[in-house]
Amino acid sequence: MKKTEKQWFENEEFWMRFAPVMFDGSRWAEAPVVAEHIVKIARLEKGNTVLDAGCGPGRITISLAALGMDVTGVDIIQSELNAAQESADDEGLHITLVKKDLRYFKPQHRFDCAVNLFTSFGYCSTIKEDFSILKNIARAVKKGGTFILETTCRETAILYFTEGEDFERNGLNVKTHFYVEGAWEGLCSNWTVTDEKGNSYTHEFVQRLYSATELRTMMLKAGFKTVEICGDFDGAPYNQHARTAVLVARK
Repeated sequence: MKKTEKQWFENEEFWMRFAPVMFDGSRWAEAPVVAEHIVKIARLEKGNTVLDAGCGPGRITISLAALGMDVTGVDIIQSELNAAQESADDEGLHITLVKKDLRYFKPQHRFDCAVNLFTSFGYCSTIKEDFSILKNIARAVKKGGTFILETTCRETAILYFTEGEDFERNGLNVKTHFYVEGAWEGLCSNWTVTDEKGNSYTHEFVQRLYSATELRTMMLKAGFKTVEICGDFDGAPYNQHARTAVLVARK
């Protein structure tokens, strides 16, 4: 696949400014519970290999390592990988970190499980690029292995849509505004953060909204044998009460 022009999620400065808002203490606090669900869903045992595709600062990477998994985190942003390594060192945990764009990721070996969580999918400029990520993850999973994708799908975007909110987090004032692109084809997010000195930074990005069944079709086409759609990590049904979309693919 030919490399395209640089996209917003490749911008190191964006993550330096907005990561404290996106990955606050509450997000870290929920990570161990999510990791336990992953181990159960994928039927993992200590020593099994896990790929955290789009690991960010390593919330899930570290929580899975704490449960005895052999975890490799892949991300495109070096500062996020540095933060993940620092956290792992503080916890005395071993993790492997790889700086790579998932659109072009070619795994050196296959994994028992792969995860892509916290709505980290759907931000590429084209559907083809999104699909390339799914294909690369499918190639990285062993036969009989599991891939868990957790994201905001079109249904949950509609169910929980809000036009925006103002709040404070990690010493920053945050103002958000959301609007729909096309016929619910995309969800545009506009974030403005203002620090204690009054410096403001604004960023706008769009997540392509797939229905859960569209994602299931893409995952099957990418190389998985079965895909189950759940409304949470506990296996709840994906219906009007779904908290999120959790797609569990088996290879």
